Amino acid sequence: GLPAPPAHTIIVVLENHGYGEVIGSPQAPYLNQLARQGALFTDSRAITHPSEPNYLALFSGSTQGVSDDSCPHQFPGPNLGSELIAAGRSFAGYSEGLPAAGSNTCVSGEYARKHVPWTNFRSVPAADNQPWTSFPAGYYQRLPTVSFVIPDLCHDMHDCPVATGDTWLRAHLSGYAAWAMTHHSLLIVTWDENDGSAGNQIPTIVAGQPVRPGRYGQPITHYSVLRTLEALYRLPLLGHAATASLIRGIWK
Repeated sequence: GLPAPPAHTIIVVLENHGYGEVIGSPQAPYLNQLARQGALFTDSRAITHPSEPNYLALFSGSTQGVSDDSCPHQFPGPNLGSELIAAGRSFAGYSEGLPAAGSNTCVSGEYARKHVPWTNFRSVPAADNQPWTSFPAGYYQRLPTVSFVIPDLCHDMHDCPVATGDTWLRAHLSGYAAWAMTHHSLLIVTWDENDGSAGNQIPTIVAGQPVRPGRYGQPITHYSVLRTLEALYRLPLLGHAATASLIRGIWK
């Protein structure tokens, strides 16, 4: 079975690295520590290339017909954010470098809207599109039910080394990760896609109080992660999440 709905869930999406580039790498000491503290998926795969359709898949159960990194887009229809709101729960995205809350700009410095899927849906209020500076560091009980954290193009490992992203994650989310262990909450860390090598295998880690630590070989995709979030919060299944496998076996 599934645990009770987590008090809070944060999903962090990093960029363009395969499983073997991160797991076991001396460049990623914090991520490997997190993988030991939580559930590490040894057969997690992205949906496609390049970035943008993977973010849309994770957030809405569909690539929305997007096969590139183009911007801007606007899509009708439901998504994880709008479903949470409809169910009386709350959602926010915290994006590093977003120039202002609700901004629809495509690029600003190291910020890239192509990595921020909720900007493309009318059904998600502009107020839920927040800069990273609004993240309630140290006051995690103020977080919405579900939030995404999108580091900028350097800190997500897109333009900078694995070690840079690992250091950023430790500096900014290790506090939440520790808090989640005693507050029935989850931290999910995944990658949009791999480095382009065959199989599109990515690291995916789920940590928090409800999780039984270990390595898990169940094949999963972004659609599986979405389906599992929808199941945990008793939400309708969106698009390809309806036929994706539910993450089982990792719960205490």
